[in-house]
Amino acid sequence: MNNYLNKTVKLIDLGKVDYKLAWDYQQELFNGIVELKIENRKHDNEQQQITPNYLLFCEHPHVFTLGKSGSEDHLLIDKQELESKNISYYKINRGGDITYHGPGQIVSYPVLDLDNFFTDIHKYLRLLEEAVIQTLKEYGLNPGRIPGLTGVWLDYEDLENARKICAFGVKSSRWVTMHGLALNVNTHMDYFDYIVPCGIEDKAVTSMEKELGRKQDLQEVKDLLKQNIASAFEMNILT
Repeated sequence: MNNYLNKTVKLIDLGKVDYKLAWDYQQELFNGIVELKIENRKHDNEQQQITPNYLLFCEHPHVFTLGKSGSEDHLLIDKQELESKNISYYKINRGGDITYHGPGQIVSYPVLDLDNFFTDIHKYLRLLEEAVIQTLKEYGLNPGRIPGLTGVWLDYEDLENARKICAFGVKSSRWVTMHGLALNVNTHMDYFDYIVPCGIEDKAVTSMEKELGRKQDLQEVKDLLKQNIASAFEMNILT
């Protein structure tokens, strides 16, 4: 492996983009990194090329995505209703169950070669969670983790009233990551009524708008989250 660790990360904001287009773009970047790592194994250290890293941000039209470990029973409406409500639906290759993406939600997809940082997928998830936690704390919220459950939660110490505000679902192969996180900022919360979010039946979901009583500046939240991800991973962000 190349001895030079590349912690420079190219920041790409896709804006509002169809889920499938963003997924295909992620897959293209992911495949490029994996192919380069396979090619590097054929060469001495001095001849190996450094692997790139990317941090994508975007916002999706209404869509439900089902992870490879999820249950279709957690989608509570049928195909006709999906079409009538103009909601897309995809089965995808990340971990986790079913979740919702839509307008007013910040979605981030880190496509990183963890060989440039650390080879520990649990640490990777914890640092992503920590970046979200630090972002939410800047708005006076009290976020945290619940043992055994993924995501970032409010009222996390009170299991009966705990509310998920950020969902996570990732894929990793050869220590290259894709998929990521979805933070509910000004999200249309009624769409969660059509699914069992993340397969968890006894916990609510929430958004920053709902908790703070007013719409938030999406760009401001996004900028803070970018800074906190960069800080957590000690990245050098390249715009």
